Amino acid sequence: MIDAEGSVFIAKAGQIWRGEKIRYNLISGTAEAEDFRSGKNPYFVAGKGLSVNLTNQVYSATNTLITSDDYAEPFIKVRARKFQMYSGQYIAAEGATIYLGNVPIMYLPHYRRFMGRHLSNFEFEPGFRSAYGAYVLGTYNYYFSTNLDMALHFDLRSRRGVGGGPDFNYDLGPILGHGQLQTYITRDLEPGATQPVLPPARENRYRVSLFHVAEVDTNTTVRLAVRQQSDPAFMRDYFEGEYRRNPQPSSYLEVSHLWSNWGLNAYAQPQINDYFQTVERLPDIRLTGFRQQVGQTPVFYESETSLAYLRFQPGMTATTNYSAMRWDTYHQVLLPYTFFGWLNVAPRVGERFTYYGATDGKGAQPDEQMRAVFNTGMEVSMKASRSWNNLTNSWLELDGLRHIFEPTINYVFVPSPNKAPANLPQFDHEFTSLRLLPIDYPDYNAIDSVDSQNTLRLGLRNKLQTHRDGRIENLLNWAVVTDWRLKPRSGQSTFADVYSDLDFSPRSWLYFNSQTRYSIDLERWREADHQVVFSPSDRWSWGGGHRYFRSDPALGPDSGNNLITSRLYLKLNENWGVRVSHYFEARDGHMEEQYYTIYRDLRSWTTSLTFRVRDNRRGSQDFTIGFQISLKAFPRFKMGQDAVEPSFLLGG
Repeated sequence: MIDAEGSVFIAKAGQIWRGEKIRYNLISGTAEAEDFRSGKNPYFVAGKGLSVNLTNQVYSATNTLITSDDYAEPFIKVRARKFQMYSGQYIAAEGATIYLGNVPIMYLPHYRRFMGRHLSNFEFEPGFRSAYGAYVLGTYNYYFSTNLDMALHFDLRSRRGVGGGPDFNYDLGPILGHGQLQTYITRDLEPGATQPVLPPARENRYRVSLFHVAEVDTNTTVRLAVRQQSDPAFMRDYFEGEYRRNPQPSSYLEVSHLWSNWGLNAYAQPQINDYFQTVERLPDIRLTGFRQQVGQTPVFYESETSLAYLRFQPGMTATTNYSAMRWDTYHQVLLPYTFFGWLNVAPRVGERFTYYGATDGKGAQPDEQMRAVFNTGMEVSMKASRSWNNLTNSWLELDGLRHIFEPTINYVFVPSPNKAPANLPQFDHEFTSLRLLPIDYPDYNAIDSVDSQNTLRLGLRNKLQTHRDGRIENLLNWAVVTDWRLKPRSGQSTFADVYSDLDFSPRSWLYFNSQTRYSIDLERWREADHQVVFSPSDRWSWGGGHRYFRSDPALGPDSGNNLITSRLYLKLNENWGVRVSHYFEARDGHMEEQYYTIYRDLRSWTTSLTFRVRDNRRGSQDFTIGFQISLKAFPRFKMGQDAVEPSFLLGG
């Protein structure tokens, strides 16, 4: 038997019970307390005479108070003569009285409640948007069982009509897997009102999405995604948040199996939406040999072999399409070694062979083709550090300081292959990228664009680390990288752009991030992205940023940016808060987006009223007003999600 007094707590399976005087029996696994309180979401429980059986997680008490309010004096609460909670799954009470404030409104001889969502509930999001008119987004949530629940959407938009459909979340068990089925259909009264698109949006618009994941066994995984929508603008018009994350969703079936040194992957990707450009893989089967030691030798080996039938489908904006069977195999050996205990050297040599079957389609080479590519190179790296354990600084919150210095040099030599990329069908080709692409194999995976290289990649990373709140944090993390092309290809300069990534946190509440790109050849900045975040307390925070990108012809005539952002949050008092966000494009003087949100704490609930103004540059400005209400015990969004993706506050 253990007796404890003072601020004592018992923790079990995430449940924390606190009391001033607790007695614990080591043999029976039971505990008793004269008074107690527990603060596990979504309920707060307090009372007298606590008895806990930690073995089967049964908690009993008398004279209890139960509430979901997070106030010292809760407004909605249940007082019970006797209380029990079973395994954190449900609570039962006898002699329960429901109070509003200090006024009893209902007496229940027996009260029982599962510690989860209600089996059914409604959600409503009223608002107004100039492109839709007045709207009400309604959702009926129903929980059939722990393995199946449904959200039935029914939305009314005065200008655009009625829309809706059910979403299902299901779990078929550990072998068959789990997933989500989403459906939505609407008869759009003004399909071109948001912005004109090609092809024109239909009157009858819909989307069907299925996501499924099954862990067949420890090393075998099956993933399925099927996404079909009536037109390319559907997601932008009705599910803005999803559209911003993935404007052109793909459909695929993937089966993968892992061994200790090998992996087998079968990937099939058809073109479900014919207006999105797609490289169909019907299928693409790939065997990967992970980097592994060859016997007891110092040699390491890695490989990648694939067999695929590929078909390029251009979508709605082009006419060229072609298809071919492709067999590709790549093998590489490495001899990593450490000299002097600190200098890491890893020479490598590899060979790639690719076979293309007869190519069908417009603009394609009809004959079979074969390409062989040799590569070699060496990566040299080191890591050095120095510590000042007694260095302190209150302004920088320093408790000791460690400097880590990591230079790297990666040399790659690839002679000209016997077939230039221009003579091969381009399925996996180089895309224009804002960052440096990998230069060594097999990380460089643009198989059909493999060409000659004679390049040194130069990198340098510096870290400054200190102790804060009992853990190691990066005060500074700065990486700089560029390529020195010893033999540039046509259209390349001797030096690639210099890329810099910097994270700087001089205080625990102050964070600065910088990503820049400087052209040595043109002697000008091509990209600069800076962000700063102040969060000195839970009363207020501010984040500002500047995003500059010099227009790139490869990305289109409107690719340039000179965007200034600002996000301010103020907690006015315990009940009220505001958030203001602005996105100003200095390139042409347009305030692209403005968000103004007012938050109200209603004890068990939170509400928000959001006003957004968007300048589409085509036609009139788009105004939106949205209202949301959310139960604290079961919030609609994750913590901070409304700040990162404010469109969720408007039902997007």
